[in-house]
Formats: sequence, C-alpha cells, structure tokens
Amino acid sequence: MQTKYPIILVHGIAVKDIRFFRAFGYIDRILKIQGYHVYISNHDAFGTSKTNGMQIKEKILHIMEEEGVDKVNIIAHSKGGLDAKYMIKELGMEDHVASLTTLCTPHRGSPIASNVLRLPKWILAIIAFFVNTFYRIFGDKHPNALEVCRELERREVSEKELLNFSDKIYCQSYSCTMKKCKDDFWMSIPLAFSHYFEKKIPSDGMVPQDSAIFGVYRGEAIGDASISHSEIMDYMTSSKKKDKIYHFYSMLCEELVSMGF
Repeated sequence: MQTKYPIILVHGIAVKDIRFFRAFGYIDRILKIQGYHVYISNHDAFGTSKTNGMQIKEKILHIMEEEGVDKVNIIAHSKGGLDAKYMIKELGMEDHVASLTTLCTPHRGSPIASNVLRLPKWILAIIAFFVNTFYRIFGDKHPNALEVCRELERREVSEKELLNFSDKIYCQSYSCTMKKCKDDFWMSIPLAFSHYFEKKIPSDGMVPQDSAIFGVYRGEAIGDASISHSEIMDYMTSSKKKDKIYHFYSMLCEELVSMGF
C-alpha cells in the first residue's frame, strides 16, 4: 500500500534523529515495511518556527524532487506542528502540502512553557545557554531555547487559524491523555505541573487537550489508553502500548490512501 504523496514525519523540541536516537522510534521503519514512502524532517531540536520552517521546507523540496511529486503529507508531533504551519503560511508552501496531521501540538500553547518563563531572567539565560550549547554540539544550526519557550506560551488563537487554516490542505489533529503520573516516569513531573496549573483539563504531560485541537479534531489518538506526550512518538514506550501506537500510525496512512492523498 502506498499514499499518492510521500509522508514526512515532523518532530518537536528536544528531539534529533541521530545515530542510536530515533526521533520517531521504529514508526518510520514499520511504515516503510508496509510500503509507504516515509521521511523524517530532522530539523533543529530547539530552533524557532522560522528557522525550523526553513529547514523543513528545504527537506520537502528535496523529497519532492527525489520522488517526482509536487506535494507531501505531513504528520507532525508537538511543536513540529507549529513549525509546519509556519512553513506553509509564511514560506509559500501551501500548494505543496496535501494533508497536515498534528499530534499533541500546542496550538494554544502549554502551561509548562508559560510558567517556565516566570523564572528570573538570569536563570532563564543560564538554562538557555546550556541547552543551546548542548544541542549545537548535536547538530542544531540555530538553537534558541528561550525564544522557543516563548513560542510555546499559553495564548489565545482565533478560530479561523485553528479550524479554517487552509482551503487547500486537509488538516486534522489528535490529542493524547496521560491519566496517572505512574504511567510514564519521564512525563510524570510535567504532568504533575500541568494538573497543578490547569486541574480540570486533560493533558499528555506537556500539551492540554484543548490546545491540541486543530482542523478536523479526531479525538484521542489511542482511544481510552493512557498515552503520554513522548509515548505517541515511540519514545520510552512500554511493550504493551507499542502495538497500539504502531497501529495508529498505520491507520493514519491507510486513511490518507483512501482519501486520495
């Protein structure tokens, strides 16, 4: 089975596709085995939407030339969805994207980022310096951790931007919910903070459910299962959840085929 247009998986912050660290775990490999043409964006882990958008555009132009097509399908996780949106609207790529699927993307921001920015400026400067230095060593061309955090602040967004983003692109979104801190050790601390700041809003640990809504909102990616922000991209995922997550991505691709994308 194969989609009409190749698929590019766009990752979020703090992730690089290098050596033994895979940005989407085994997801891309499994989809390739099933016959899909899949690529990973591998842009800067802590780049702004502007610089990341330029890198993603360059990657897509290369893919289109290699595949002999004029469009791609984008499946974006977390801030990768914001970077893809910037690329589409600000860098003239609206005619080259057939579909945009966002997974746990903070379209309305994240309370984690908003509260991090409340720290004293000197602390933020030190943290940003070390984050930028670390990721520059691992290949980031334009790391800017502080500006990235500002891009992820909780904010009001117009309905037009969220639900009517483009008349030329099929846009859909999914969220995830992590139900208990014990369900994912790595996401337990941000989940605790998310529940403290916004007690009544379900969250995957980083992105509240209401912030993940974009285009056609399809609901929870894995039904009633407790899935964290990182697990949906096959990072530190328990063996019990892996098959469900792989099935979800396969289902996504099958739907794109059926829709002619």
